[in-house]
Parts: sequence; structure tokens; C-alpha cells
Amino acid sequence: MIFHGLAKLFLIAICPLFVVTAARATENDALMERVVNSYPAFLAGHEGNTLIWKDGTRMPFDDGKRGKTFETLLNAPSIRDMFYAPYLSGKVTAAPDVNSDPGRVRYEPFFLKMYGDCRKGETARTLVDVVWLPKKWGKKIKMTRINGVAEQLSKVSRELDLLPAKFDNYLIPPAGTVNCRVIEGTKRLSAHGSATAIDIAQQHANYWRWAKPDSKGRYPYQNQIPAEIVAIFEKHGFIWGGRWYHYDTMHFEYRPELLNIGAIPSNVKKQKP
Repeated sequence: MIFHGLAKLFLIAICPLFVVTAARATENDALMERVVNSYPAFLAGHEGNTLIWKDGTRMPFDDGKRGKTFETLLNAPSIRDMFYAPYLSGKVTAAPDVNSDPGRVRYEPFFLKMYGDCRKGETARTLVDVVWLPKKWGKKIKMTRINGVAEQLSKVSRELDLLPAKFDNYLIPPAGTVNCRVIEGTKRLSAHGSATAIDIAQQHANYWRWAKPDSKGRYPYQNQIPAEIVAIFEKHGFIWGGRWYHYDTMHFEYRPELLNIGAIPSNVKKQKP
């Protein structure tokens, strides 16, 4: 009887662990499926806790570490950590939560494997021309052809070209695409290095580093970029830096896994920084 009683207590104790582990595996499966579907030219599928590349490379998805600080999420993330905060499209109705920066967390080896390392001259070989606003401006900018990024930006460009003239000051001229550099104040490579990002409207831009924090050390949210422009970029797989607490409103970056043009599964909870 004592043995059976202890066994029952043991099962009661470990059941919650099994439930949590199963739920986490389900969440990871859903997110891995999104990643695979977002980058079909490179990814063949997923198995267990592993993304499987078409060249046979197997890359861990989740390092199993929870409760990371915000700085650790930025500087030592897993692929899973890229989903720590949901990316919410639509009109901005409130300032982002503190340290909610969906898209700023990037697992660098994942993107280097696809787009190449600009520091080794690999990205330069993937660049193609995109005509920016063919009717209103008609000049060429560079973007990577990998994953159809240049093609998607061309679609963005053509749709932006149809907007009324009042939007022109936010679009002409663009503020830059390819730039092999680290992110200001960090050692992390910018998405501009992979030629997957574009900056617009520098004269109308707001950037958290340019802002003065309030008495609580928080950065007041600021933005001048019209929602109509943002919606067109997001429609074609580009996220917007204006949805970040550490906002960079001129910045758009090709990250279809965060949009996938759908919401993160409801059972995926945002990690606390």
C-alpha cells in the first residue's frame, strides 16, 4: 500500500511536467512549421526539436532556456526566441509593451546560412536591381534575390507608387538598403547586411536612441509613418520597426515567418524579458 501510495504521489507530481512539455512541443511544432513554410527554398521540414535544411543541415530550434533577460534574448537567442513577442499587424492604437520588439531578436546563423555573410563578400553576389516607385521616382536600389526578397520589394514599390501624392515625402528618396554594418550600439549584424531591409523617410523617422527617456527610464513612443505605407510592406512579408518598443520607424525588414501572413498560435505565450 505504501508503494502504491508513493507511486501515486510521484505520478501526481510529474503529470504537470508532462503537460508542460507536451504543450511546449506543440507550440514549437507550430512555429517550426511557420518557419519552414516561410523559407521553402531552403528548408525541407522539421523533426523533433530540429529544423532540417534541404542540404541536410540540422539546426536546433529551441535551446530549452526560459526566463532569459531581454539582453540575452538579443545577444544569445535560439530560433524559438525570435517568436518571444507576437508581431501584431494593423493600425497602431497603443505604444508597444516595454521590450516588446518582434523581429529584433535574430538567430544570426539561420540568416547567414540563407543570405550569406556580407563581411565575406557573399551577400554582394546575390544583389539585384529593384526600381523604386517606377512612375514617381524610377531609380534603382539593390536588394537580395534570395527568398524572392527583391521580387517582394518590387511588389511593394509598385503598390506604393499608386498612393496619392501626399505620401511621396515618406517614400522619395528611400534612405538605403544594403549596408554591411552592425546595429548601432551592438556587435550584432544588421539586417541591412543581408540586403533584406530598407529604410525610408529619414526626414520623418523616429528612433528610440534619438529620444529622451522619461522619469521611469522608458522611451516614449513616436511615429510619423502613415499606416497605409506600413500595410503595403506587411502584405508582402516585411515587418516594420515601428511596432517595436525600441522603435525604428524608417525600418522595414523581410521576415515572413513573423507575419506568415497570420497570427502566432494562441497557445504561444510571450516570454517575459
